Amino acid sequence: MPAENDALNQARAEYEEHVRTCRQCHYDQTPCAVSKHLLRMYNNVRRTQSHPGSAMR
Repeated sequence: MPAENDALNQARAEYEEHVRTCRQCHYDQTPCAVSKHLLRMYNNVRRTQSHPGSAMR
């Protein structure tokens, strides 16, 4: 479980760091393609943890 929590925390940290430092995301308040991708990765990790027996499609 700790490795899974690490993956979730890492994905969230990467997303939050990007949103803080990206001009478009932070100042323009418009999500860029990179932030959408990072958020999708975070959601996939979270979904995988909540349903451990299911495989990602």
